[in-house]
Amino acid sequence: MAKMLELVDFHYYYGNIHSVKGVNLYVDEGEMVTLIGANGAGKTTTLRAISGLTKRRGVEGKIIFKGKEIQSFNGHKVASLGIAQALEGRHIFRGLSVEENLLMGAYLRKNKAEVKKDMYKIYERFPRLLERRKQMGGTLSGGEQQMLAIGRALLSLPTLMLLDEPSLGLAPLIVKEIFIAIKEINREGTTILFVEQNSKIALSTASRGYVMQTGEIVMTDTCENLMANPEIKKAYLGI
Repeated sequence: MAKMLELVDFHYYYGNIHSVKGVNLYVDEGEMVTLIGANGAGKTTTLRAISGLTKRRGVEGKIIFKGKEIQSFNGHKVASLGIAQALEGRHIFRGLSVEENLLMGAYLRKNKAEVKKDMYKIYERFPRLLERRKQMGGTLSGGEQQMLAIGRALLSLPTLMLLDEPSLGLAPLIVKEIFIAIKEINREGTTILFVEQNSKIALSTASRGYVMQTGEIVMTDTCENLMANPEIKKAYLGI
């Protein structure tokens, strides 16, 4: 299977703070991979760097997408390659309607008829967004905002989707619903890399996982093996 994304000896510096230290990871085409670890481990910084949302002068090492080095690319250029990110905390436009928020995900697309067709696919996936399509984004519940953030990212037709803490602050039933949708999106062909503090749900959703501690990858394996690992059970699964 071809590697879609690869980080090679990747470092990130916030000024003098060395927050990501020599990370090596890859995601194969069609795969779903998770990055787990405690708060402040460097997971979000890693995702934001892939998306071009960090200051490029803080980057060292390589970020390779479909064989092309992209570590110097800004967010707009990264998005044009087919990488979309649903950010931690959703970051929807509170003063725009659900429909207007979704359309923001399609800003690089020219064929409006195709965009409309794809928007209705998102409404089929998340019927609650259809019910609330004229409502302002700021009036939605946390779960609905997460659905909207994922829907907006999907409307850019990504080949690689990055999700940052999709379960953050959500009720267990909504988390279950969100992760069912994430699995479906992956099954339909979108490659996914996601960061998640709920290690149990992360490892039961993805096929492979990386464990990050204080800016470094300390373990990687299939999710099945990670879930059976006594260290992981104790540190991340509360078992």
